[in-house]
Amino acid sequence: MQTLINRFFKYIKIDTQSDPNNEAVFPSTEKQWDLANLLVKELKEIGMQDVSIDENAYIMASLPSNVDYKVPNIGFIAHMDTSPDFSGTGVNPQIHENYDGKDVVLNEKENIVMTTDYFDDLLMYKGQTLITTDGTTLLGADDKAGITEIMTAMEYLIAHPEIKHGTIKIGFTPDEEVGKGAHKFDVEKFNAEWAYTMDGSQVGELEYENFNAAGGRVIITGKIVHPGYAKNKLVNSMTIAADFIKALPAKEVPEHTEGYEGFFHLHTMKGEVEETELYYIIRDHDLEIFEKRKALFQKVADDLNKELGEDLIKVTIKDQYFNMRKKVEPVMHIVDIAEQAMKDLGIKPLIKAIRGGTDGSQLSYKGLPCPNIFAGGHNFHGKYEFVTVESMQKATEVIVKIAELTAKKYKN
Repeated sequence: MQTLINRFFKYIKIDTQSDPNNEAVFPSTEKQWDLANLLVKELKEIGMQDVSIDENAYIMASLPSNVDYKVPNIGFIAHMDTSPDFSGTGVNPQIHENYDGKDVVLNEKENIVMTTDYFDDLLMYKGQTLITTDGTTLLGADDKAGITEIMTAMEYLIAHPEIKHGTIKIGFTPDEEVGKGAHKFDVEKFNAEWAYTMDGSQVGELEYENFNAAGGRVIITGKIVHPGYAKNKLVNSMTIAADFIKALPAKEVPEHTEGYEGFFHLHTMKGEVEETELYYIIRDHDLEIFEKRKALFQKVADDLNKELGEDLIKVTIKDQYFNMRKKVEPVMHIVDIAEQAMKDLGIKPLIKAIRGGTDGSQLSYKGLPCPNIFAGGHNFHGKYEFVTVESMQKATEVIVKIAELTAKKYKN
């Protein structure tokens, strides 16, 4: 457990926030190289083979098979960047040993408290070693917990050759949080038949379905004149933006949806009279409904333009990723192996759909089927993020068990 803590703390103290506005550059922030270079050094130190890092900061490594029969190469993948939505600079983790099940004071000076009434997931971890933020940054468990677990599992397998396994491939990616994590991932070079992203939340999560996703950008053009002489002349782009927002279904937003329900999420907005920009993320698990959502998004703009008498609203919709279920279902044995690994370790599998996406969704469409497994963190992308050491330990054990079960499955 102390190895996990030390390794996790080392990673989260390195700021690796990605930048959604730097679309042409990989990685989108120079500081992601700081963690990438550390991981390359560490992979070599623990004894991994074929360690490489390319010009875009994609890291790959291999643990050779220790059996004398053919076993499919499998992989484990995690991402290095943290969300651009909340500060990852100066992370100062707090350890709460033998968590007592009560509200957690993150920052006494600022009166920042994580309450069990609001964050009832905390109660699942009573008695465990809780790691939280100090209330001023995110934690970075998404996905440095995943990296910690993969590194620790590989180190354990190297130290315990009595555990039989086939060849295991490791991949660490940049820019997952801005939707580019798999864009330049070389599936052929990775050379695995399937893989697992360690990027889920609660202990037991096992996911092979995710949202279909698109980004919708809305640019609204206005005209500014002196407000004292504005009648029939001034066109306020911000009030038109308000009409656009109100025209979309009010209840089909993240705060009113769950399970398989999709949504329109106004992610960012900035505006003045002359121009307002809205950025939405559009999500749905069902591909047909997803296409209808995109069509409705465009129709709202078209209808408002007709009312206005000119095309003041311009919409751009860009697909981001698709539901991996289509690519994983033909090879469901890879989910079955992970499910059995959890059961063998006394973990109740929670097989459900991701209300989001992972690198695995894009990788599945690139020819690398890639379900998602829990990494243990909660409340990602903000100051209330937390993880327990016991959750990371269980995730590490699942990685080891999957490697072991895969070798057993293909033994002659």
